[in-house]
Amino acid sequence: MTIRFDGRVAIVTGAGNGLGRAHALGLAARGAKVVVNDFGGARDGSGGSMTAAEAVVEEIRAAGGIAMADGADVSNFEQVKAMVAMTTAEWGSVDLLCANAGILRDKSFAKMELADFAKVIDVHLNGTFYCCKAVWDGMRERNFGRIVVTTSSSGLYGNFGQANYGAAKAGIIGLMNVLAAEGRKTDIRVNTISPTAATRMTEELLPPQALALLKPESITPAVLYLLSDDAPTRTIIGAGAGSFAVVKLMESEGLNLPESDWTPDAIAAHFAEISDMSQARALEGAFQQTEKYVTQAAARLAKG
Repeated sequence: MTIRFDGRVAIVTGAGNGLGRAHALGLAARGAKVVVNDFGGARDGSGGSMTAAEAVVEEIRAAGGIAMADGADVSNFEQVKAMVAMTTAEWGSVDLLCANAGILRDKSFAKMELADFAKVIDVHLNGTFYCCKAVWDGMRERNFGRIVVTTSSSGLYGNFGQANYGAAKAGIIGLMNVLAAEGRKTDIRVNTISPTAATRMTEELLPPQALALLKPESITPAVLYLLSDDAPTRTIIGAGAGSFAVVKLMESEGLNLPESDWTPDAIAAHFAEISDMSQARALEGAFQQTEKYVTQAAARLAKG
């Protein structure tokens, strides 16, 4: 089966360079009409220009595809709404969203200024929320939508000097979990890509040999799969250098303690059992955790 996007309209944010450019080209090559969004700022979010987005649009058109450029700043909800309104007026709908735009302002936590934390949260987390919010009602009305948001290993696992970026990227996973649940009844599927690629944001962090393997184009197949008609929902795919993996948040089976042992000392004494991951599983929603704890407590009480 060949995945195609004929008749679909896609918005890709941060699509003037790197990952976003690769995703936009990939969607257009498989038949989607693509809005190439890029604020055109520097890596830290300063400045702004349509040049990069327009160059990608020309690339798509030269290959026979359909695209238009947009310069909305994703951290400005009014601009994001205007982009979605323009797209809908021009092409009738927004079926696919790839929220990819981002900036970096790396500093150790001790040296990080409040403005650097706030701006990165604003672009990554708020910007992702704004884009999802702007397309949500239209997707619900049409009973169809595919959304891919972008996390990072820095959010999943941590990385020195990226408290702002890591917090934003972890927050995006929480957003996906809720949107996936709320979108199910109207066939809006929401997934997350966790890319490792050689881009403007990683070029100073990796040696040349690694950068050569970590092409943005190696991430795009996973993004296109997650935007396809038969995509899963609430799934995190890690991708880089041709490797693809599914990431899940796991919880140990845990241990229910009698009320007489609700002490930090008992936690310390039983911590090996509490942290035993041999029966760990990925829970599918917040209530599953509540249900598990209540069931464990009831079972212990029933034993007397």
